Amino acid sequence: MELMPANRRYPSDHFINREISLLAFNRRVLAQAADERVPLLERLRFLCIVSSNMDEFFEIRVAGLKEQIKLGSHSSLADGLPPEEVYRRVALEAHALIAEQYRLLNETILPKLAAEGIVFLRRGEWTPQQLEWIRDYFTAEVMPVLTPIGLDPAHPFPRVLNKSLNFAVELEGKDDFGRSGGAAIVQAPRALPRVILLPRKLTGVDYGFVFLSSIMHQHVHEVFPGMEIKGCDQFRVTRNSDLWVDDEEVKNLRIALQGELPQRHFGDAVRLEVPDNCSEIMAEFLRQQFNLESEDVYQVPGIVNLVRLMSVPDMVERPDLKYVPFQPGLPKVLTKRFDVFASIRKQDILVHHPFQSFSPVIQLLQQAADDPAVVAIKMTVYRTGTDSVLLEHLLRAARKGKEVTVVIELMARFDEEANLSIATQLEEVGAHVVYGVFGYKTHAKLLMVLRREEHGYRRYVHLGTGNYHPRTTRFYTDFGLLTCNDEISADVNEVFKQITGMGKVGELKHLWRAPFTLHSNILACIQAETEAAKAGRKGQIIAKMNSLLEPEIIEALYEASQAGVEIDLVIRGVCALRPGVKGLSENIRVRSLVGRFLEHHRIFYFLADGAEKLYLSSADWMERNFFRRIEVAFPILDKKLKQRVIKEGLRPYLADNCQAWQMESDGQYRPLRSKRTPRNCVQETLLADMATAVPPPT
Repeated sequence: MELMPANRRYPSDHFINREISLLAFNRRVLAQAADERVPLLERLRFLCIVSSNMDEFFEIRVAGLKEQIKLGSHSSLADGLPPEEVYRRVALEAHALIAEQYRLLNETILPKLAAEGIVFLRRGEWTPQQLEWIRDYFTAEVMPVLTPIGLDPAHPFPRVLNKSLNFAVELEGKDDFGRSGGAAIVQAPRALPRVILLPRKLTGVDYGFVFLSSIMHQHVHEVFPGMEIKGCDQFRVTRNSDLWVDDEEVKNLRIALQGELPQRHFGDAVRLEVPDNCSEIMAEFLRQQFNLESEDVYQVPGIVNLVRLMSVPDMVERPDLKYVPFQPGLPKVLTKRFDVFASIRKQDILVHHPFQSFSPVIQLLQQAADDPAVVAIKMTVYRTGTDSVLLEHLLRAARKGKEVTVVIELMARFDEEANLSIATQLEEVGAHVVYGVFGYKTHAKLLMVLRREEHGYRRYVHLGTGNYHPRTTRFYTDFGLLTCNDEISADVNEVFKQITGMGKVGELKHLWRAPFTLHSNILACIQAETEAAKAGRKGQIIAKMNSLLEPEIIEALYEASQAGVEIDLVIRGVCALRPGVKGLSENIRVRSLVGRFLEHHRIFYFLADGAEKLYLSSADWMERNFFRRIEVAFPILDKKLKQRVIKEGLRPYLADNCQAWQMESDGQYRPLRSKRTPRNCVQETLLADMATAVPPPT
């Protein structure tokens, strides 16, 4: 069976570059921070999300570009741009985006916060009482854990941790050993908060904060007693954090990964951040130490790590400056005290997060762990968190002697350590832990419970578009299906057999699988709509996902558009397709929606001559999802539930005029804000329809 399509080259001008498209997405996130309709502390949070996104962008995407350039690679991507050109464009746009981010922080958000009594106190304006408190804090909390490193032949430039806060200090004078001052490096303790709240009586405002970097600057002379401080500059370096495991050499993936993880913190540098008042001499010295080019240096007007401001909204008790909290609802078939097995036997259950609770999935595992009739549980884990309640139920089930099998994806980026910990805990209680199929990430979201009942075994399954992570289900939009349909559950069982064992699995009844049938089935559905349009019948495709990159799918959509198929794509992030190009894609519309919740569900709708095929999936339309991951797409067979998905997950997204952006053929996005029509915000509508607002405490 051929897993990958034959190599085909398409015109490069049909495609938009992935990295440029990803930066455009972060522009849309930054626009949330600039939007006055968004509560002020949430605007600060969006600003921090941009910084977090950009960190990963440099750690993975820019690092990859640099590797390609170093190896002399030529572009093999559909857009045809050589790595050097992509890097040049990325550097220009990244510098512009980060400059805009700091401009928004300094000129808008910080002044507005100050007007609300949330003040970040500048070092030059501290009062004597504040100075005394800060000195005591430095002496008690900071100084004991500092390890200054003077640079000399015995102390070369240290291996600076990825994304850590550091200070480069210029010194003058001689120490007790007669060593002349020069330069020293001080790393800020990672255990300490980067933002410290001062007592209200000292600030005269409700919330007066100081940055750890300001405290370090103020007292750096105490770190080097008897030396004159000529300069002190904070800096932060971002490193290549992509893990690489040799497919041919590795014998044990777990051991190999454990060996690689410590090196992640010390990969090649890809970005240096320094304040804009850093001396040119020091900036150049640091640049050379990290072997970076001038365009890799980002001089910013403020602290070098805005991600650390993410903690501020949680430290401030101002409900009026945050989104209104809510209590997720439950499907009508369920109540607070429900027998999950009886409920699923009664009918298929669809849950729409975060508007509806994740608790039915938790209840399924909890009741499965405690139910004597349950004999086995199987589950895939991509991201769930080491403190997950789901893990506790799996551990309890294994301790009670049930057959627990967990497929853990060790190579889930930035969750590798957590997943290694989960694997260890499960193995210690006798659960079967497997790591999928080497070379293919297990990204499918599957849970199966085998229960002995009156007429034999019955399988109860959950299939989802998102991770089994209770925390992110409060912030990500996802669908989950609970069913005991014999054919669906048999398909799920076959997928588990294929992942954990060996052998060939025949055709499944309903599920589409990657890397086997998912790509070909989607192509077949697109082709069917194309043929319908060519024959004079209506053709329609609506698809919602995170990313669209795979060239063959894009070309098939172009062909469908030219045949007259109406195509609407809701793509949150990266999109390589060019919509609205005359003679190519006039019938394709692409929109992105960025709002309070991270749009995460993948929904594929095909009119199919009125039969309305509808599939949910964990897979984006990317080469990695089609050919290098284990994924599933599953149909919604119940007609009422199918209409629910269309009503909640597709149609309202095409009508949103509040948080939607329209993509132009050149890859630029324009906000869809209509003053002539009533405000239509899909996330707010779904919250109002399915969840309950929690009033602020009195």
